[in-house]
Amino acid sequence: MIKKPFLIFILLTLVGLVAYMLLPTPKYPAPPPDAVQSMEKADTEDPLRRAYFTNYTREQVIDHYRNHFRYQPFILRLNYPPEDSQTIIRDQTRSTYLEELVHPLRESLYINGFEPRVPKDDIWYKGVHYGQKIIIKFVPTSLFVRLPVALISLLSLFVVAWQYIPSRKRK
Repeated sequence: MIKKPFLIFILLTLVGLVAYMLLPTPKYPAPPPDAVQSMEKADTEDPLRRAYFTNYTREQVIDHYRNHFRYQPFILRLNYPPEDSQTIIRDQTRSTYLEELVHPLRESLYINGFEPRVPKDDIWYKGVHYGQKIIIKFVPTSLFVRLPVALISLLSLFVVAWQYIPSRKRK
């Protein structure tokens, strides 16, 4: 027999998870204030991936997007090796850093930055010098996908937890 506190915990967790999943998907985030959008062919081929030239530092760029993406209660910041940008962002992408801001079980925002280290790599766009080029890739999710995945995950978690409740009588 399931104890009443455990049922209440399951119900509250379920209600909280469903409410979190039903929050609206954010819009594509705005660029940093000083950024200029790149109109190069490779930077405009995907509507969910945009490139900008900016003089912001890496931390300023990440903070800008974290603040824009913060409207939800949970956000994770994941750091990837720069080499992964050719798989995650686009092949032949130059990268100094690659980070992902994630709403767990929901959408992700990848931030790829290229900061030149040698003078031959300096970034010039339309006659203006910039400190870095950032590429932002937004990966939204559908409610019809994320809700069943979240509910199946929660159900699996409770089944596993139920197996380890010490007060439960074993047959």
